[in-house]
Amino acid sequence: MNLVEGEVLLVNKPLRWTSFDVVNKIRYSLKKKTGKKYKVGHAGTLDPLATGLLIICTGNFTKQAETFQGFDKVYTGKILIGKTTPSYDLETAFDSEQPIENVSTENILTAAQEIQQQTEQLPPIFSAIKKDGKTAYSEARKGNEVKLEPRVIKIHSFKITDINLPYISFEVKCSKGTYIRSIAHDFGKALGCGACLAELCRTEVGEWNLNNAKTLEEILKEIEETNYVKNAAQQ
Repeated sequence: MNLVEGEVLLVNKPLRWTSFDVVNKIRYSLKKKTGKKYKVGHAGTLDPLATGLLIICTGNFTKQAETFQGFDKVYTGKILIGKTTPSYDLETAFDSEQPIENVSTENILTAAQEIQQQTEQLPPIFSAIKKDGKTAYSEARKGNEVKLEPRVIKIHSFKITDINLPYISFEVKCSKGTYIRSIAHDFGKALGCGACLAELCRTEVGEWNLNNAKTLEEILKEIEETNYVKNAAQQ
């Protein structure tokens, strides 16, 4: 492993950490060990309430981060039906509640088919998309009106893996730029009772798999113990 020259690290992002938190932690650990600053970046953001595969690039590999972002991705998670939030996940408080007694398995499978057929998606206003030079989420948190344009997406598959109401488990394979929070929101609209994203884990990015990822603690330990880092510090 040569983080200084350039590496692609597969990290299992901890819950409630932002992608930038992980980047900054690795960058700080490298600087602390070597006394020098090194390029560190991520190839595709994960929301704080999401876990799973986060690709971290260091050194010369940061130039390839944009390419990695374009790969298809696979996620697993849970949708909570009958309740909605402004952020489409559990980051914000519930703002509506509807009964779910009449929601059947047939309704759920039909809604899943509708999701898989989507070719456009409206991103959540609580997102990092910039509008007039300002991030949508910063304006939304101020209570300002945010209008975003639909974006073209591709949902290769959307599978229901378990039904334990009010929670519905799923697996989705989708293109770059797809918001899983918006999928949950649209799924609730298709059911007629509203929904929000309750859990999310990214399991694949292109050819990379979560099974091959390491915890952040393991990565930091390797930075501390790898000999080449010690050598770099002595130069």
